[in-house]
Amino acid sequence: MIDTPPSALTTAPAFLREVTGTRPRHGDADLPWLRAVAHRVQDAPDVFLSWLEEILGDEEAVRAAAKRSYWHPNGFAKMVLHASADFRIRLHVWPESAEPSRGESNPHSHRWEFASAIVAGEGLHMVEFRETTEGGKAYTRYRYGADPANPAALLADGGARLAVEAAPHVRRGDVYSCDTAIVHTVRPIEAGLTATVVVQGPHRAGTTVVYCEPGQTDDQPNGELTETDFRALVGAVAKAVAPCR
Repeated sequence: MIDTPPSALTTAPAFLREVTGTRPRHGDADLPWLRAVAHRVQDAPDVFLSWLEEILGDEEAVRAAAKRSYWHPNGFAKMVLHASADFRIRLHVWPESAEPSRGESNPHSHRWEFASAIVAGEGLHMVEFRETTEGGKAYTRYRYGADPANPAALLADGGARLAVEAAPHVRRGDVYSCDTAIVHTVRPIEAGLTATVVVQGPHRAGTTVVYCEPGQTDDQPNGELTETDFRALVGAVAKAVAPCR
């Protein structure tokens, strides 16, 4: 683990000072700690809102965060609010639309553990899967992160059948946690603005899996997220969080 220098902590926003100060001293940002930070977001919306307002009031912070962020191919924004050696805090936003977003419709796992908290909207519908030799649905399996020359590429890794193992609804006030073994999909419950804070730990694996339906293209590039997009989306989330203060 790489500790944050004391000088950096004294100038950091109150929310970051608080959560960084509770990080395990011996070991890294493990799943129990990630869950504790996600619960803090739920329990102290005023402190979290103050951090969002500080970011929006700092042009350099907006510029840096926007550069780390992007539009997911399925139409939602992945914005990195904080990035350090052993943990990240991201804000995922599904803008208000006439129809519910598909969310992340390809079953996938992660190279890192995370915990998330809903801060705007009704919540998210998750479906968790397991590979099976009988029944289920056929997919093409890909490995993400397996190509050193292009870490974002999806490399074909044979066929697989997936069966549904669980289908949890994560609503506002809940915290959802996920380790590297879980394969899932994510979509908003409703069509209105939905946002979740994702507290991400360090990489635990070099690659992860993504499953696509047969015939589905594996060319799913991310989209550019501008500073204007960032301000509008974070501003909308801040407005949604404000009544909870």
